[in-house]
Amino acid sequence: MAVINQDQPFEAPSDSSNPAREWRTWKEPGSAVDKVAGMIFGGTPLWWLIGFSISSLLLLLFVFTFLSVAIRGTGLWGISVPVVWGTAIVNLIFWIGIGHAGTFISAFLLLMRQTWRGAFSRFAEAMTLFALTVAGLFPLLHLGRIELAYYILPYPNTMILHTQWRSPLAWDMVAITTYGLVSLLFWYIDLVPDLATMRDKAEKRWVKLAFGLPAMGWRGDSRHWAALHKTTYILAAIATPLVISVHSIVGLDFAVALVPGWHHTIFPPFFVAGAIFSGLAMVIIFAALMRSGFGIQDLITDWHLDAAAKLMLVTGLIVVYGYFVETFAAWYASKEAEWLLVAERALGPYAPAYWAMIIFNGLVIQLLWFKRIRRNVTALILISLCVLIGMWLERFVIVPMSLSFPYLQSMWQQFNWGFWDIITVISPFGLFLTPMFLFMRFVPVVPISEMQQVAVEES
Repeated sequence: MAVINQDQPFEAPSDSSNPAREWRTWKEPGSAVDKVAGMIFGGTPLWWLIGFSISSLLLLLFVFTFLSVAIRGTGLWGISVPVVWGTAIVNLIFWIGIGHAGTFISAFLLLMRQTWRGAFSRFAEAMTLFALTVAGLFPLLHLGRIELAYYILPYPNTMILHTQWRSPLAWDMVAITTYGLVSLLFWYIDLVPDLATMRDKAEKRWVKLAFGLPAMGWRGDSRHWAALHKTTYILAAIATPLVISVHSIVGLDFAVALVPGWHHTIFPPFFVAGAIFSGLAMVIIFAALMRSGFGIQDLITDWHLDAAAKLMLVTGLIVVYGYFVETFAAWYASKEAEWLLVAERALGPYAPAYWAMIIFNGLVIQLLWFKRIRRNVTALILISLCVLIGMWLERFVIVPMSLSFPYLQSMWQQFNWGFWDIITVISPFGLFLTPMFLFMRFVPVVPISEMQQVAVEES
């Protein structure tokens, strides 16, 4: 285990013939410390102030929406019988998916010894925590009686209202809380060395105290590093199966129901691939914006974006395969209701949403086969935005569209999309982006020690 002395310069030999070393453009590991410290202790960029202001306004809109639905009831949304799952469940799946890429990049790629993960891992883990916070609120709103949400918790009570473990709500509660706790520990443990570095870089006493308390007396000796890496790998080994299990449980929420378009065994792996797909799109957007906004192109390089784009292409192809399997399963099952649903998706009132999903998730990502596109920051941002829109539309196609066409054709009814549904989709970005902007401004966004260690080991 290499221990970096940040006060001692290190001459890293250049090797332009190896594309895996493109990112090591600094000659001294200490320069990475200076860059990250400059992001925290330097002036506040104008783009950050604009973004934070917009996200704060969206946060206020979300608070208004949350309180309105909690007080006046879920009737504000367009849900009805048979479309009893609407915008809340669509948002639940979407935001859990956004949070999946963080733990996947940090845990799974760490176990696979993928060195490029370091450029994304820190802010991707933070993205996981904030996205899970947003996602966890929607099952509470969906209950209709948010003050009775504690009934789904597994605790003994005198009213004999024990948890119904056959209910997907109980599964989601266990999955989200477990995943969130492990992700929080994984993010914080890896953050400790960089908090200590910022503590040593700070000049004001109260700033030193603010970074020093969570750093827990980190000194950077060999015993500390050994304990850190041992704990990190243990948490990575725990978190990796959680990445699969959490969204598999969300997929089983649908697969266990006898509803056309839902009762498919492919749903658990299909949901996992879709979650990582949409999460990587959000990671790429933040990576591209931060490297341009803070001028850290030598920490988050074109090579890093290229590697993330390749992984997004792979997961996107798995999602496209899932679309084909859904259609094939409808034909293979020879069920009239399944075929009618396929026809309504493609030709019915929801056809624009369905074909937009196919275009954004299936066709646009084919551009990622080309290296020039994968290394073009503007193109990557546009493709990632298309993926996010397409993945939200996919959840819309799965949830209210399937419920609109149940087995009994006499019950067919179109989902009533309204004003409250629109702001319920838009306003949660305020709860997600506001802490993300604060995190980017006041916390090290890349793991300094890991970037330095990789630079030394590959030199």
